[in-house]
Amino acid sequence: MEKFTKLTSNAISFPRRNVDTDLIIPARYLKTTKRSGLGEGAFAALRYKEDGSKDMTSIFNNVDYEMSKILITGDNFGCGSSREHAAWALVDLGVKVILASSFADIFASNAFKNGILAITVEQNVLEQLTEDVDKGAITIDLEQQKIIAPNQSIIDFDYDPFKKHCMMEGLDEIGLTLSGQKNIEAFEARQKSISPWLYS
Repeated sequence: MEKFTKLTSNAISFPRRNVDTDLIIPARYLKTTKRSGLGEGAFAALRYKEDGSKDMTSIFNNVDYEMSKILITGDNFGCGSSREHAAWALVDLGVKVILASSFADIFASNAFKNGILAITVEQNVLEQLTEDVDKGAITIDLEQQKIIAPNQSIIDFDYDPFKKHCMMEGLDEIGLTLSGQKNIEAFEARQKSISPWLYS
């Protein structure tokens, strides 16, 4: 997982409530266990016409936002089934930060495990950011826990200290375990001396 400290990017505004994981990544894309390539299917129902061609009226196909790493959306984002492919698809699409007034619990957990910073902010903040989305980039400063809007106003946000440590150090669950390698080796050495028959 990549370290996350600060990010500046323009943002995609998608102010829809109750965006479920089937809209984020339709079921037909769930056959793979690979994390790469799923960006093509992200929001497919909104990005493609029935004939498979791109719908250029979709915000997700707008060339002005194709490099956007921040998604501004609505309440209860990521509801529905618990598919981790939803987080994989967003990562592959390039999304690193999602701003919403609330997230489905399982989606929020999957987002964190895949290096997506899911930030909960008040509805009025979302509305203001949405209004200003075309006025410039937004900066997300995780260390200071601040959002710097295009008009340079500063919005504080709360974030779990443990998750913050993991995000800033680039530690997923495996990386977090391996960060204690010296302690693991010390335990194994001590156990071998106390209970050598376990290793014979």
